[in-house]
Amino acid sequence: MSKQPSAATVTDDGARPGGGSDKGLRRAGWRASPGVLVPVLLVLLLVTVCAAVAVGSVGVPFRTVVMVIGERLLGIESTASAMDEQIVWNLRLPRVLLAAVVGAGLAAVGVTLQATVRNPLADPYVLGVSAGAGLLASVTIAFGSFAVAGLSTSAAAFVGALLATTVVLALSRRAGRVVPNRLVLAGVTLSYLFSGATSFVIFRSGNADAAHSVLFWLLGSLSESSWSNLLLPAVAVLAAGLYLTVQTRSLNALAAGDDAALSLGVAVHRTRIQLLVVASLLTGVLVAVSGGIGFVGLIVPHLVRLVIGPDHRRLLPIAMLVGAIYLVAVDVLCRVVVRPEELPIGIVTALLGAPVFLWLLRRSEAS
Repeated sequence: MSKQPSAATVTDDGARPGGGSDKGLRRAGWRASPGVLVPVLLVLLLVTVCAAVAVGSVGVPFRTVVMVIGERLLGIESTASAMDEQIVWNLRLPRVLLAAVVGAGLAAVGVTLQATVRNPLADPYVLGVSAGAGLLASVTIAFGSFAVAGLSTSAAAFVGALLATTVVLALSRRAGRVVPNRLVLAGVTLSYLFSGATSFVIFRSGNADAAHSVLFWLLGSLSESSWSNLLLPAVAVLAAGLYLTVQTRSLNALAAGDDAALSLGVAVHRTRIQLLVVASLLTGVLVAVSGGIGFVGLIVPHLVRLVIGPDHRRLLPIAMLVGAIYLVAVDVLCRVVVRPEELPIGIVTALLGAPVFLWLLRRSEAS
């Protein structure tokens, strides 16, 4: 019978010696250095953002994109036309930056939940937060804001996320403590319940255009992005990222098991509640501005863990950068694959993420 690892058997990166998802890389004697990866990923993110801004129904040269951004941010003189400036600064850059923010946030939530509930299948939607947000957003779109006390779609989605979080945490408690397995089961059950209610809302809307809008929102979209709705998610991701960075030692301990975490001096119950609340609030903010985007928080942490190991001090920042780059690239695909129409972003993340996850499953069975 397997035993929980004790404090003596837990390394400083929160993993058992010789184990973990990066076992194959350890045997090969190689692991990527965060000191190299972080600067490389930052440069790659900047290049990806500029390239994504350049791509669209009206192409803008990469050099022009750099000039416009340089003029706006640094006051560097630009020779770009007024039309190019409008396209770059007001139309595409807010959308691309929102994709980066949402991707980074979803990856951070995925890393947090996988450690907190000790479940490799945990992602930002395992708690039913996305389904709760989708239900109230669907009601708003289908029946109007009067049906949710005058709230906008984004505000209704955030309220739905908060309500879902409250119910899931209440159902997962036993003897005054949150039990990870009950948390996952409650989240999955409520996700089905909220999804069924959302389907009923679509059925009863009686408006084909409203039903189409609900489905498009549920599958994820960044088409309504602007500078005005970029600030809140950017601040939320930054604040949550800083908080989670401070909590990386606790994440390592929780990933090793409750007994090991207690031995290391971590207040397991209080810390788990705090991390779950932060993850749920961040998910609510992201879902409110982007709709339902799956697989980012599930796949990105696993892929990054293969390269740099399970230590959350390295895993968290690198996963956030990879998540940002990934979602920016996916959003470009959504805009160009069926041009001039636009694919919901959740379709592409699912088509790309499912095969990768199956590959990860086969790899874990073989190792």
